[in-house]
Amino acid sequence: MPTTRKARKPLRDFREHMSYWSYGGLVGATILLLASMTPSLLPRSWYFQAVVSGGAAAVGYAVGVFVTWLARFMVSRSDPWPRPQRFWWWALAFVAVVDAIIMAYWCIRWQNEIRDLMGVDRLGNATLAAVAMLALAVVVFLLLVYIGKLWARGVVWLVRLLGSFIPPRIATVAGGAVALALTVMLVNGVLVDNIMKVLNNTFAAANNETKADTVAPTSPLRSGGPGSTVSWDSLGREGRANMGMGPTVADLTAFNGAPAKEPIRVYAGLDSAPDLDDIADAAVRELERTGGLQRKVVAVGSSTGSGWLNKAYIDSLEYMYNGDTALVSMQYSYLPSWISFLVDKERARQAGIQLFEKVSARIRLLPEGQRPKLVVFGESLGSFAGESPFGSIPTIANRTDGALFSGPTFNNQLWLDTTRDRDAGSPVVLPIYQNGSMVRFIANEKDLDRPNAPWLEDQRVVYIQHPSDPITWWNPNLLFKEPDWLKEKRGADVLPATRWIPVVTFLQVSADMAVATGVPDGHGHHYLRAVPFAWAKILQPEGWTDEKTERVLPHLTRD
Repeated sequence: MPTTRKARKPLRDFREHMSYWSYGGLVGATILLLASMTPSLLPRSWYFQAVVSGGAAAVGYAVGVFVTWLARFMVSRSDPWPRPQRFWWWALAFVAVVDAIIMAYWCIRWQNEIRDLMGVDRLGNATLAAVAMLALAVVVFLLLVYIGKLWARGVVWLVRLLGSFIPPRIATVAGGAVALALTVMLVNGVLVDNIMKVLNNTFAAANNETKADTVAPTSPLRSGGPGSTVSWDSLGREGRANMGMGPTVADLTAFNGAPAKEPIRVYAGLDSAPDLDDIADAAVRELERTGGLQRKVVAVGSSTGSGWLNKAYIDSLEYMYNGDTALVSMQYSYLPSWISFLVDKERARQAGIQLFEKVSARIRLLPEGQRPKLVVFGESLGSFAGESPFGSIPTIANRTDGALFSGPTFNNQLWLDTTRDRDAGSPVVLPIYQNGSMVRFIANEKDLDRPNAPWLEDQRVVYIQHPSDPITWWNPNLLFKEPDWLKEKRGADVLPATRWIPVVTFLQVSADMAVATGVPDGHGHHYLRAVPFAWAKILQPEGWTDEKTERVLPHLTRD
């Protein structure tokens, strides 16, 4: 008799353990786990893929649990549905394990194909990477599910409490609504506020640091230097890098074989003035003080939140015009681009508008024959800020002498409108607008001649965007709507096997954003080589050639 009880104990333990899990939830988890291993835009390490897959499986579990509950609720069943027999549990386990192994194999294979496309080293031991990936994915999944179950227990407790005062079904709906509201209030009112305070304090402290290779300027033609109306310390970490770096007069003279001018660079940091309007005024005062309005080109650079500018944009212009240029820019946040993208969009928009309008107004006061060329540029969130003063491509073309933007975001309304109104038959990843008469969309310098049609001489705009850039193609609509870029033929550096999967594609592209700049130039959110080629086509500097563009490339850097 004792032996019989012992023999039955494992079966009882199995049933008790399985009662803790939802069969429908595990079905959902399996489906999203397998789907998450399909290819996305960028290569990932095995451990990063494991986090993505574990998170996707947890979302799938939550969806499966909710669908099961909703089905029971809609058919008015108050009692639990009969749990699947043990056969079905073992069948699900078999399908999940076998399919996970198969998908892990394909996942590693796809990852290596993406790496080949981008010139990145392949993953090492594929078998070991697949096993480690699946193991870590399970750990992440369990951790997230247990957190979710704690929340669910709280909801059940609240529903039971309300059920002692009101009818059960009303209590269920009311309890769920109250729990959801309390959760949102907790996240927004406590977690988000405190997280934002920590982030602001952290990045404000980082803003006070100075990059190791940055030195204070000794020239009065740089903000923070002698005679500057803004202090070196007020420029912020990125502002000091913008002012303390760049080609010297000797570098420019040696490259162009002719005496160069010292480039003018002016900048106002977040600590240079009390608000955005005053910061923009401070930047324009610096432009006037240094004589920037008397240079051949004035470049208005819209930064990312922390004040970062892609140095290739600035250095290219300085080489092309042998130093006869002036850069003007400003900072509007302490936060880096990806956080500013979420919380500081309005400040970015206002900064872009105010800086351009103030610089443009000052230039218009000059006699027409004495006005410098006025160009605008920006990358990522900087492209959003840079295009904000303009409502259309013709407006940019008419109010500037050229514009260059890279890595636009889904918030870039002008970019979205132009892409939506693209010429019939042109793909969304590289659209053609009005036969390329004013604007060209490129992935590399070869696309500048696309289409083979006339391009206005002095009204040229260029957007650089890679098919594999998750910053450009991320959109909340990815959750439940297939995007045009996945309905059309894939871009040159995106695998043909990439498919849209509801929810999963949103999670994948969101994860890709975290590693968007960790790939070689020409892919993801890494823009460099195409920049000088685009500037050369936009401005057509006198005496500048394609050969010079190739020669200048080794002198350029993003940071």
